[in-house]
Amino acid sequence: MSEETKTRYSDAELEEFRAIIVEKIQKAQEQLELIKSAYMNDGDNGTDDTSPTFKAFEEGSSVMSKEANSQLAIRQEKFIRDLKNALVRIENKTYGICRVTKKLISKERLKLVPHATLSIEAKNMQM
Repeated sequence: MSEETKTRYSDAELEEFRAIIVEKIQKAQEQLELIKSAYMNDGDNGTDDTSPTFKAFEEGSSVMSKEANSQLAIRQEKFIRDLKNALVRIENKTYGICRVTKKLISKERLKLVPHATLSIEAKNMQM
């Protein structure tokens, strides 16, 4: 049966996707911990240069770095949340069904973007 005529992925296929998603969640959580630890670091690398210019640059750089890390952490948390939502859809057996077209999202797309809720067709309609 082709993906065009199927209304949902089989339980075996859903288990394949579950394994991919669980692995991605673990990696994403590890990355989030690294980002958070970098954010929590006070940035004191033992550079005790008393030059006012250097000090101002260092403080500005530190603030920018913390802001960037904060944004990375927020994006990573959203990614993890999206992946966990995908696991819920697997449990409900609605995983891989486009929320716009109601057709199956291609396996290739789901392997690359396992939290996808839109098919390429629906994505293109948004543009």
